[in-house]
Amino acid sequence: MPLLLVNVLIFGCSNLWAASTEAHINLTSGWVGYTCLFIFIAAYGFVIAEEYTHMRKSKPVLLAAGLIWGIIAWVYASNGFSHAAETAVRHNILEYAELFLFLLVAMTYINAMEERQVFSALRDRLVCAGFSFRKLFWVTGGLAFCISPIADNLTTALLMCAVVMAIGRDNARFVSLSCINIVVAANAGGAFSPFGDITTLMVWQKGVVDFWTFFHLFIPSLVNWIVPAAIMHFAIPNLKPAACETAQAMKRGAVAIMILFLLTIATAVSFHNFLHLPPMMGMMTGLAYLKFYGFYLKKTHKNSPSAPDYDPEKADERIGDTVAFDVFKKVARAEWDTLMFFYGVILCVGGLGFIGYLAIVSQVMYVDWGPTAANVMVGILSALVDNIPVMFAVLTMNPDMSMGHWLLVTLTAGVGGSLLSIGSAAGVALMGQARGMYTFFGHLRWLPAIALGYAASIGVHLLVNRHFFDGVAL
Repeated sequence: MPLLLVNVLIFGCSNLWAASTEAHINLTSGWVGYTCLFIFIAAYGFVIAEEYTHMRKSKPVLLAAGLIWGIIAWVYASNGFSHAAETAVRHNILEYAELFLFLLVAMTYINAMEERQVFSALRDRLVCAGFSFRKLFWVTGGLAFCISPIADNLTTALLMCAVVMAIGRDNARFVSLSCINIVVAANAGGAFSPFGDITTLMVWQKGVVDFWTFFHLFIPSLVNWIVPAAIMHFAIPNLKPAACETAQAMKRGAVAIMILFLLTIATAVSFHNFLHLPPMMGMMTGLAYLKFYGFYLKKTHKNSPSAPDYDPEKADERIGDTVAFDVFKKVARAEWDTLMFFYGVILCVGGLGFIGYLAIVSQVMYVDWGPTAANVMVGILSALVDNIPVMFAVLTMNPDMSMGHWLLVTLTAGVGGSLLSIGSAAGVALMGQARGMYTFFGHLRWLPAIALGYAASIGVHLLVNRHFFDGVAL
């Protein structure tokens, strides 16, 4: 796998110049374009139906990506342009390789912190704090908003939902409203950070928006969460559950791994901002930090009472069959289905763009409608279709917009998925975790409040960040 990615990067970089020299065939109005479009729509239908079919979402899009590019390559080769499709697909693979390596490191750190019981300790402390339902509603929402900019919004949502389920599983109304609040907060928190959501990461790695500019979306993102949360607050039962007495402690090295994760983020930012290198190089360097520290944890692990240098403080490190910290197990536990899904989506959308469909969409949305209306629609589409293909399509179209409009589409793509429970990975995951209490229709009942927050966040962005629009008509 590493050798393959190195080859992809080398050949991709060396062949990018050839893309403009190959002839381009417009396939949008023929059987090729219609067939590829049908394949993508059918594949995405299976993705949306994952909750009911229980078939991993990566499977249909991987097949669709191969079929789409296979058809394109066959047509171009038949017309004498044998390397046109090859050059284009290498460009897409290069973009995916950067995203893949970045996410692989981030997922490894999250898994390492989970194994060191960082999230379990936080969950137990919240459960044992003795908060009322209304206070817990705001605490879990606030933590989801604050943690998701660093950790991914899916992990954050699952953690906060575990707290809600542990305390209020006997109160379906509290669980339902809290899950809605967590989904909205996690998506909003991820919208103002390059690390908070896949879409913001894609925008940052593309170089469209620099690292610090993202944080101008903090106030609009906060408004997006606060508005529906304030409305839902009055529907929360005014009860106080009994507090527990014991809480789980973090394992040895947990704090150090959290510090190394922050150092890894700083390295990625520095590589990108000061050295003009891809952020994934900084993340891979940060993976080395974890590997060296994992080597130290493994060498100093002592949990056998018969050992002469037995240390009782380290004796509780055994969890199930795990004897000592092993960083390669954390790599293996990455969300491979998600990573393969990203590959399929990027290659599918890239294929449709190569055919010519994205140029048509770009003309209609960003020229005929205007960038503001188009970017608002991107957020609405994100509630129906995953925001990753939507944002990748926008980045591929690369419309001529001001920085204010690029920030707007980053905001809407990030928070638009909150409009429906199926609009984000966090919402889909919580419907499974709180099955029967947090449902599609339960979320839909509060759509007006969530839509009000969506509209308010856009209005606040247009107001507080108006200097980024450079006098361009909205």
